[in-house]
Amino acid sequence: MRYESQRVAYPYFVVALLLFGLQLVLGLWLAFNYFFTVPQAIVDVFPFATARAMHTNLLVLWLLLGFMGATFYAIPEETGSELAWPRLAIVQLVILVAVGVVALVGFLFGWTQGRPLLEIPRPLDLFVVAGVLMFLANVGVTIMRARRFTATQGSLLAGLVFLAVLYLFGIPFYRNLAVDWYYWWWVIHLWVEGAWELVTAALVAFMVIQLTGVERRVVERWLYVELGLFLFTGIAGTGHHYYWVAAPKYWLWVGGVFSSLEPLPIALMLLDTWRHMREARRPLRPRLTWVFLFGMAVLHFIGAGAFGMAHTLPQINYYTHGSQVTVSHGHLAFYGAYALVNLSFFYFAIPRLKRFPSDEYRSTLGHWAFWVMSLSLLGMSLAFGVAGVLQSYLERVQGQPYMVAQQPIRFWMFVAFVHGIGVLAGAVMVIAHLLTLRPEPRVEPAAEGARAT
Repeated sequence: MRYESQRVAYPYFVVALLLFGLQLVLGLWLAFNYFFTVPQAIVDVFPFATARAMHTNLLVLWLLLGFMGATFYAIPEETGSELAWPRLAIVQLVILVAVGVVALVGFLFGWTQGRPLLEIPRPLDLFVVAGVLMFLANVGVTIMRARRFTATQGSLLAGLVFLAVLYLFGIPFYRNLAVDWYYWWWVIHLWVEGAWELVTAALVAFMVIQLTGVERRVVERWLYVELGLFLFTGIAGTGHHYYWVAAPKYWLWVGGVFSSLEPLPIALMLLDTWRHMREARRPLRPRLTWVFLFGMAVLHFIGAGAFGMAHTLPQINYYTHGSQVTVSHGHLAFYGAYALVNLSFFYFAIPRLKRFPSDEYRSTLGHWAFWVMSLSLLGMSLAFGVAGVLQSYLERVQGQPYMVAQQPIRFWMFVAFVHGIGVLAGAVMVIAHLLTLRPEPRVEPAAEGARAT
């Protein structure tokens, strides 16, 4: 850490990690509801729809707070200057956390717009907009004052601005439901397969440059590829959602073909970096950070790319749209693309924020956490996938009613729940490890010599 204002990133990381844990607890409760009949008295107080709204909105909130904290850490390094208004960053955090708390309590009392992922009521939307404007002003003024521009910060800022602009389309309610859902897909799809992809690519590029010393031009050329794919595939890929909203049918083909190409540049960026490091015979340190980074690239490609392509083609998506197949793709894609990039950045930045004497830290618990969490998440997604294929056949081929079709898939939802316990256990280990991170103890030269003897 070279700049004092980078310290504002740490509270964002801590709050994001705590919300991550809460999100997984609620997700486990949702999975439990699929195979066990919850007593009506509990359902009356805490309906499934309420738990689902909390689960999905916590996902959005903790990922956004992680992105914001990472940006507040990266921008001073990229511009070579302190943040313009560090105290404003703390005010912004307080506002966004307060909005989150009020929204969660409001959901319990039915205060919601009812649109998935955009449930928070319109008055709270205004506070979110205020917080985001503070964020963009802080970052934008910092860049303008420094007068130092890089492709990394440009990609990061472009993704964040686009993310903020898209949010505005989800605030109005359109009387025609087809139009309303049309713009809802603009927000949801172009967040996760457009703006967030740019943010992810920029943060990965920043980490790779800082960790390896590989030439900036080698890493940043993949950012231009990412920008191109965002323009030509991310936007066009929105079309694979356009079922039953009266959009022209060709959008289904365009969306189905192009929507799964966005993960390629990040995977290629890391492979190119690994090739350069191998040629230079330089080890990848710290090892745990790289485990999370390469895990992110692999699961990003599998979850968003392979699982996405597997069910977005129109002939397949006609049957699987809105089924547990979508849930399978969504869980692995969000985890691989965004949860792991946040966790990677936390492992990258926290040792520097705590001023460890070197990049090395005690990492055993973190390694266990990664593998327990990732393998469990993969197993959970596969269980959702099997349940979704079965559900699609029973409901959309045989024509069984929804509740009748739920009975045969209960076993697979139980399997997903069991794997969900593993995901939560791994996440608890990650959270505990990051919040108690300690540097690797130094070994004195004399001790090293004695050990060698």
